[in-house]
Amino acid sequence: MKRLLLAALLVTTVAAPAGAQVSIDIGIHLPSPPTFAVVPGVPVYYASSAPANVFLYSSQYWAFARGGWYVGPNWNGPWAAVAAAYVPAPILRVPVAYYRVPPGHWRGWRRDAPPPWEPAFGGEWREERHERDWREREEHWDRGRHEGRERGRGH
Repeated sequence: MKRLLLAALLVTTVAAPAGAQVSIDIGIHLPSPPTFAVVPGVPVYYASSAPANVFLYSSQYWAFARGGWYVGPNWNGPWAAVAAAYVPAPILRVPVAYYRVPPGHWRGWRRDAPPPWEPAFGGEWREERHERDWREREEHWDRGRHEGRERGRGH
């Protein structure tokens, strides 16, 4: 009886999901938080001084490494793989120039345009309300001014 109970406990422990967090080591190990700068024309920030393709969008960190996209709650991960169809459209619109470590085969591509992603990328992504609100506010900025206030002053 004890063996049966022990076996049942072992099976349920092994079969139980390890939570929603799946951590993948993608080789990004930054010693400190990188400086983020805005990518003009899209509501995305990029890690301007990092030796990796790390972006910040909608309070999530995104990394492009090994030919795929990863998302994490922090600038250093833990990273979870994201299927191409669920990568947010604003991330996909980031021009090649803002990828700190672009893949070698991107060398001939226009630096002022986004990579020519395959049709599978971004097809299932849906903009959430808070993302849309942020985007719409950004679209109303007029040369550093919004509703008569300078950027960085007031709300």
